[in-house]
Amino acid sequence: MDIKNQVCEEVTIRFAGDSGDGMQLTGSLFTNTTALLGNDLRTLPEFPAEIRAPAGTVPGVSSFQLHFGSKEIMTPGDVCDVLVVMNSAALKANLSLLKKGGLIIANTAGFDKRNLKLAKYPEGANPLEDDTLSSYTVYEMDISKMTKEALSDMDLSYKDVDRCKNMFVLGLLYWMYNRPMDSTIQFLNKKFGKKPDVAAANIKVLKTGYHFGETAEIFSSRYTVEEADLEPGTYRNITGNESTVLGLVAATKKSKLPLFFGSYPITPASDILHGLSRYKNFGITTFQAEDEIAAVSSAIGAAFGGSLGVTSSSGPGIALKGEAIGLAVMLELPLVVLNIQRAGPSTGMPTKTEQADLLQAFYGRNGESPMVVVAPSTPADCFQMAFEASRIALEHMIPVMYLSDGYLANGSEPWKFPQEKDLKNIEVGFESPREGSEEPFLPYVRDERHVRSWAIPGTKGIEHRVGGLEKEDETGDVSYDPDNHQKMVKVREAKRDKVADFIPRQEIDQGNDQGDILILGWGSTYGSIRTAVAELRKDGHDISHAHLRYLSPFPRNLEALLSGFDKVIVPEINNGQLVRVIRDHFMIAAEPINKIKGRPFGVAELKEDILNIISDKQIPARTKAS
Repeated sequence: MDIKNQVCEEVTIRFAGDSGDGMQLTGSLFTNTTALLGNDLRTLPEFPAEIRAPAGTVPGVSSFQLHFGSKEIMTPGDVCDVLVVMNSAALKANLSLLKKGGLIIANTAGFDKRNLKLAKYPEGANPLEDDTLSSYTVYEMDISKMTKEALSDMDLSYKDVDRCKNMFVLGLLYWMYNRPMDSTIQFLNKKFGKKPDVAAANIKVLKTGYHFGETAEIFSSRYTVEEADLEPGTYRNITGNESTVLGLVAATKKSKLPLFFGSYPITPASDILHGLSRYKNFGITTFQAEDEIAAVSSAIGAAFGGSLGVTSSSGPGIALKGEAIGLAVMLELPLVVLNIQRAGPSTGMPTKTEQADLLQAFYGRNGESPMVVVAPSTPADCFQMAFEASRIALEHMIPVMYLSDGYLANGSEPWKFPQEKDLKNIEVGFESPREGSEEPFLPYVRDERHVRSWAIPGTKGIEHRVGGLEKEDETGDVSYDPDNHQKMVKVREAKRDKVADFIPRQEIDQGNDQGDILILGWGSTYGSIRTAVAELRKDGHDISHAHLRYLSPFPRNLEALLSGFDKVIVPEINNGQLVRVIRDHFMIAAEPINKIKGRPFGVAELKEDILNIISDKQIPARTKAS
């Protein structure tokens, strides 16, 4: 059979199977190979919350979606072109995400009576045998059987053989999309360096899958996706959590300070603890505490002692840390709090994404407890905003909340290596020793930014008192005076607000500086909004997009920017939080678009929601300044 080679501008592939089928590894390896070939890409891993979810069931399905192309790719794709399913539950859970006419690669071994029953198909029903899949191109193959046959001459356990079947899928997809196997073979040899038989088995099955594509006569096409026109530079594929780790490492080097990271494991933040623990040679200490309160308290203690103090968690853990974060506000110490958000409330959906901790970041502590809030917009941007969170905390002696989320944390994209010379300097100064001074040291005397000095314990002549009780202005002594309390509350707020003078002005991401519609986003909605707005502009709509990375305080020019548009629309993966803050701060009738399904916005659904608002709401004429 003659095989046609088709050139595609973009492709979306979704790998799906039981949580023990290795779909995350399969997707990650395909992603890394694709990044090496110079394609732009975005990924969306999705997996059960349980360590070992019920095998063969729909809740136990793990999936990995990759969208790659020769053009700008900003989302993991609304629907997929290719769906790989290792069993019937994977098909049931993911079929709705496959476009009509798309390709299905099905492991027939996962569609026996037992698997069909576990997936809760009706008695006697089998989607591979009825007309359920008539709208798709289906390639059926017994991947499990072919894997066993490929390894029949190797002395491996049944379990080790079964674990190799994901490599067959990977090899087949490499053949279909003209991807080389070299980098994956290197990875397998390194990963299983102490188990050469396991490495050899995986490599053999990888090649078997590739050669199956070459020799089987069921495929009519192969596909080529050309290199994307990326900005020149050195790139690597990076996830948001990996990017966050490197941003913190860069901050500790630029500040010339040790970094102390106190944390307690929680999904999806745990990878930051794992990642930072590998950088001890950069003056980084990691401490896995016994609970969330101990974790944040240890980081506050480290900040008191002259280190960059960092702690991490997700929403439930941030709630537990609340009182201690308030202590850092009272002490005015540089603390970075990483909140890698997930769906709530309570323990909610631990492996699903959400942006629902924004109001918690603004107000979720007792008393008047202002802190800076920043948010990255893409996995690669996590580097820059983790660096910025550290810079602001150190230079302004203030706690900073960094709001990432599960989508950014686990998703990936190509990241251009930054140059050290392009990173801002982080200016840190400690109170100097005082020799023979008769004047008492005043720890809460401030500079023009309302910032107090960083007084390290043990420094001669600057002994002072710290604690959670209200401070007397300048002296830091305990004070219950009502006028002093009001003054200190206002000063701490003014210090937070003054940070706005040291952050960039808000810019329009695309579109005009004023016009009919502004889509205002924050955090991980960036890719979906950018793509939707670009498509709507091509359709002739007067629509612009601005994306906030600094949320508290807002950039100084934000109010003026918002006033230049007839309608402001705020899409969020929550029930409407930024839109409330925007209405409160700027007294404008901003319109919300909300999604609370544990998944990011699809471009098509976001466009539809925007068009509904535009068509349903009469846009009043703008009042121009006289």
